[in-house]
Amino acid sequence: MTILVTGASGFIGRNLLMSLAIAGNKTIGVVRFGSLNQICHDSIGIKQIGALNGSTDWSGFFGNVSSVVHCAAVAHGKLGDAISVNVEGTLNLAQQAASAGVQRFVFISSIGVNGNINTRPFTTEDTPAPAEPYAQSKWEAERGLQQLCQHTGMELVIIRPPLVYGPGAPGNFGSLVRIVEKGLPLPLGAVHNKRSLVALDNLVDLIITCIDHPSAANQLFLVSDGEDLSTSGLLRRVAKAMGKPSRLIPVPAVLLQLGATVLGKKAVGQRLLGSLQVDISSTRERLDWTPPVSVDEGLRRCFETQGH
Repeated sequence: MTILVTGASGFIGRNLLMSLAIAGNKTIGVVRFGSLNQICHDSIGIKQIGALNGSTDWSGFFGNVSSVVHCAAVAHGKLGDAISVNVEGTLNLAQQAASAGVQRFVFISSIGVNGNINTRPFTTEDTPAPAEPYAQSKWEAERGLQQLCQHTGMELVIIRPPLVYGPGAPGNFGSLVRIVEKGLPLPLGAVHNKRSLVALDNLVDLIITCIDHPSAANQLFLVSDGEDLSTSGLLRRVAKAMGKPSRLIPVPAVLLQLGATVLGKKAVGQRLLGSLQVDISSTRERLDWTPPVSVDEGLRRCFETQGH
């Protein structure tokens, strides 16, 4: 049987496809028309779609497909755009997949569904509290998928990752890497928060586990590396992995948050200074799964092919 992966030109989807193919799985990667296609493997078929929304026609995509892994999403922008792609596009895909006889739908959500800051680690039992449009859309998609799968019998797996890092990672991690690379001094030496991250290889390993693991059916999983880092600790580990010095100045976190708020960057300050921990004990127990890559190894892999 075949595994269909959406968002195949993206950071997670591209790496997931290659890992599946190397392991001998037959796969179909779905990309948008005009997307840069860097996927090349004999067992990977590529199909293209136009816009991903509630009216996308998926007919002809599901021949011999047993599982769908839905990685495609809009991560930034207005709530309306996020609803169109992340909610309506997801539910439309799932409905057509279920009608075509797909057995399992793996949805890559976000830990932002739980919230963007905490004082104790998030668990799967916590009441969702999404604070940003992207997370709100993911939560709405989760609820819609649960209702759809209850009615159709298609199995659903939901995975909520925190910040994902790896070679060429976009977003906040990419910005952090660029700052460390420039050797700029940062006033974050006294930040002692705790944040959960997940190496790309660990996330991909969990996704592959969830594609056919019997105990994954109709379950929600949180994922991380299993080791939480402070912002200052992460910067030091990144600098070490890059072979660069870490120039951290110890400024009290309360002053940094005040400054960020005054400058209208309160949310940025919270991401740098606040804690966001994830409890993956239920994931470990239900799936007998352990993150295969340590934080240091995950960071090393970020830079081993980039000339650092």
